[in-house]
Amino acid sequence: MSVYGTQRLRGLRMIVTGGGTGGHTYPALTTVNALQTRLAETGAAPELLWVGVAEGLEAKIAVRNHIPFKAVTTGKLRRSVSPRDLGRNFVDAFRIPLGILQAAFTVARTRPAVVLSTGGFVSVPIGLAAALFRVPYLMHEQTLSLGLANRILARVATRILLSHEASLEHLPPKARARAVVTGNPIRPAVLTGDAAKGLAAFGLDPAVPLVLVTGGAAGAQQINRMLSGALPDLLQHCQIVHQCGSLSLAEMQQVAAGLPPHLAHRYHVLDFIHDELPDLLAAAAVVVARSGAGTVAELTALGKACVLVPYPHAAGDEQRITARHLSQQDAAVMLDGAEATPEHLRDTLNLLLADPQRRETLARNAAGHGKPAAADQVVTEILTAAAGAL
Repeated sequence: MSVYGTQRLRGLRMIVTGGGTGGHTYPALTTVNALQTRLAETGAAPELLWVGVAEGLEAKIAVRNHIPFKAVTTGKLRRSVSPRDLGRNFVDAFRIPLGILQAAFTVARTRPAVVLSTGGFVSVPIGLAAALFRVPYLMHEQTLSLGLANRILARVATRILLSHEASLEHLPPKARARAVVTGNPIRPAVLTGDAAKGLAAFGLDPAVPLVLVTGGAAGAQQINRMLSGALPDLLQHCQIVHQCGSLSLAEMQQVAAGLPPHLAHRYHVLDFIHDELPDLLAAAAVVVARSGAGTVAELTALGKACVLVPYPHAAGDEQRITARHLSQQDAAVMLDGAEATPEHLRDTLNLLLADPQRRETLARNAAGHGKPAAADQVVTEILTAAAGAL
């Protein structure tokens, strides 16, 4: 910390931008929290401004966390050639210059020491404005393959922060020298789960392996239906806690009601898992999940044996790319396409449940891809970039 100086840290002013989805928003929030914690150790606090879209998730998250928020206009370039998307591209072509002007005014008025962006098209205006005013600009990419916004911004970023080593090959050759692999910031609470508490919270048997199934905060109908067809066989070998999403809760409760009485107590279904999630992750022998950037960052940081069912319509096919990469590294099992069936899920899980050594291999290889200290590494990059501007 001495290289920055306590007095200089008291003047740290930062713009953070990124949003549209939780995958962009939550890493930004986690980084902000880590920065605040780091500076609090010296008695300092950063002056923050979050720039995003007024109706975006980032606006709600900023307000909820008492971070000043500024809305800018932005547009999105859609690669679809459908008449609807072509029309939306035409409208957004007029919105983008306005957003860049608003961003330039915001940067000029705020005079930040550093700008951090975590992706999404709202990052483009601020990133370009930071480059215009020669403000140190750090760009973070959560996915293995860069999104379109970050492919644009990589050309002007002072520092490019990547979540995966394999992402380097997706950068323009001239940008690779400015890149560093930090990992994807994850919530500290995820790393401090207590397995015994997780089992006790749901009355689970410590002697029976736990499988945690989740399709994310909103659930995943594909995973829910795969599990429905496999439940009676699976529950003979394990107990399951299932986050199914609010839209599928009634359907999955009906499935639960039809289970044989001697197995029903082994299945627990919820629309959403709240504070118990870190404890359940700690307790789980296997996790079944989508392969979004945040989910993968958490599972690899924890070193969990997992079965990944990629969302087939993810932008840029990013979930399938990530799941395939981990599968090829023997760090996860991927069920995709014709293999994403109840029968394949049943057989895959039963094989893993019967083979602790195989689970250990998957977990160890997953941990090799994990970056549990990602938030702290991103903060160090922020402070290093800001040090020359304060």
